[in-house]
Amino acid sequence: MAEMAGASCPLPIEQDNAVSSEQPKGNLALDSSTFVPPIPLVSPSIIIEFCDRCRWLHRATWVSTELFLTFPPPALKAITIIPLNSEETGGRFRVWLNLEGSLPHLMWDRKIEGGFPELKNLKQRIRDHVQPGKSLGHSDKKSE
Repeated sequence: MAEMAGASCPLPIEQDNAVSSEQPKGNLALDSSTFVPPIPLVSPSIIIEFCDRCRWLHRATWVSTELFLTFPPPALKAITIIPLNSEETGGRFRVWLNLEGSLPHLMWDRKIEGGFPELKNLKQRIRDHVQPGKSLGHSDKKSE
C-alpha cells in the first residue's frame, strides 16, 4: 500500500476541545526530536499511536499482536494502543519503545518513513533494543 509522506487524513476534521501535547505546526512537523511521546507505566513496553479517523485500528492491533508473538513477556511487558482524533494527529502512525531509565525511543513514524512499517524492519529495530542476541528466524537481517 503506497503512502504519501505528507498525506492528511481523508475524513472530515472535527473540532476537538482536548488539550494537545503536540508541538506547534511548521517546519518541526517532521523533526522527530520535537515529538512528545506518551508515558507508559511499565517497561519494556510499546506504544502505538494511530489516527482513528483514518481507520487504522486493525493495523495497530495487527502490529501489536505480531510484536507480542515475537517478544512475549517478559521481553515486552505491555503494548498500548492509542487512537488519536484531532487535526494535529491526522495521518499519524507511530511506534514507541519505552525502556526503563530512558525516554521512549521512536521506532517508527509513518510520515517520516514514508509509509507503514514492514514488520520485519520494525521487529529488527525493537529486537536490537530489547533482546540484541535474539534470532528472528526468517525476519532476521541477512549476513553480509
